[in-house]
Amino acid sequence: MGRKLLLEHINVPGINTFDVYRSKGGYASVEKALKMTPEEIVEEVKKSGLRGRGGAGFPTGMKWSFLAKPEGVARYLVCNADESEPGTFKDRYLMTYIPHLLIEGMIVASFALGAKTSYIYVRGEMMPQIRILERAIAEAKAKGFLGKNILGTGYDLELYVQPGGGAYICGEETALLESLEGKRGNPRIKPPFPAIAGLYGCPTVVNNVESIAAVVPIINEGGEEYAKIGIGRSTGTKLISAGGNVKKPGVYEIDLGLPVEEFLYSDEYCGGIANGKRLKAVVAGGSSVPILPANLFMKTINNEPRLMSYESLSDGGFVSGTMMGSGGFIAYDEDQCIVRNTWNFTRFYHHESCGQCSPCREGTGWMEKVLHRLEHGHGRMSDMDLLVDVSKKIEGNTICPLGDAAAWPVASAIRHFRDEFEWHVTHGAEATVRNFGLAHYADPLPKPEVLA
Repeated sequence: MGRKLLLEHINVPGINTFDVYRSKGGYASVEKALKMTPEEIVEEVKKSGLRGRGGAGFPTGMKWSFLAKPEGVARYLVCNADESEPGTFKDRYLMTYIPHLLIEGMIVASFALGAKTSYIYVRGEMMPQIRILERAIAEAKAKGFLGKNILGTGYDLELYVQPGGGAYICGEETALLESLEGKRGNPRIKPPFPAIAGLYGCPTVVNNVESIAAVVPIINEGGEEYAKIGIGRSTGTKLISAGGNVKKPGVYEIDLGLPVEEFLYSDEYCGGIANGKRLKAVVAGGSSVPILPANLFMKTINNEPRLMSYESLSDGGFVSGTMMGSGGFIAYDEDQCIVRNTWNFTRFYHHESCGQCSPCREGTGWMEKVLHRLEHGHGRMSDMDLLVDVSKKIEGNTICPLGDAAAWPVASAIRHFRDEFEWHVTHGAEATVRNFGLAHYADPLPKPEVLA
């Protein structure tokens, strides 16, 4: 059984309140951090090997060290809680059930960065979570952990919750900053990067909810202890939002490096594929990552068991690999229609494109139209090559990664499931019956020793 650093007390009654959270050791990292120098805190985060848990996987400590520190200029920490990736719901889970963990991490990170005003930018549709965080912030402030002269140390910090703009694009850090400033949420051209000129033109760090929450156990236990968990450069634990056709959907905290077979089939995690079906395909990190058929997902290109880690999931590149992404794990059983699911993802990205870049604005629309006609029995054999061509013209040609996020699922679906797309063309309207489950897409049941 893996370590539970974030979810250890998630089921304790009243853990969303200050007193219960405090009784379980809450805010100890704040007391410890305020006796350290900011540089020492940053060094501990570097030692931990913590990588951004929002999708990019960039080393958190290194990101903090890039923050410019001009004399007399304010610095800001902004928490990106605009969780909008289809298939991902682990940040919402944290904010709902253990909000003080995020607030504790915000205080420690703000002190390390020299920020005296920090923001939690929450997806606008998550009004219950916004109210929960506001209540928790008020509790922490009443107990002396926020506001003026925190715990008598002379450090001041005001923490605010900002409802988001109701757009997926605001999950991109510079679009988030534009929205936080009251503007339309369009991504900025970089450079300058937020570490130099971010919120209100001041040095700013933007981190994901889970990334900031992970700072708490890192400070409590030490960066080196945290780094002992995991494998290689994938250190620590990771929250996974498991959904799709699994027996036990939910949010799981895993040690990075866990075998994918164990995550999928053991009773501790997903419990296997529902209704006795076979696994057909997996989207491992949210809708923006390449889809993989089961036979490739279970084995890397070197015929080694694939692990739940940044390196192992990407092994093989975009030919036979995928990405950890935001941890939005979606399993498809043998009856799921890849064409229909790809069309559904494309509808989302077309709708959520901000329209600033022509390749994304026009390309996502073309992909949606072509996939619509394929799914509804009006496709042509040339459509697959057309979709690949359009995805190539989007990828790498936009200001922000939304274009890439829209292109990768389409290109990978055609790469791995082209015969299913062709079947939709040859069978016309009958192809909308979603039972195209070929045996070579479905993995055999795992070996008994995997679950031992």
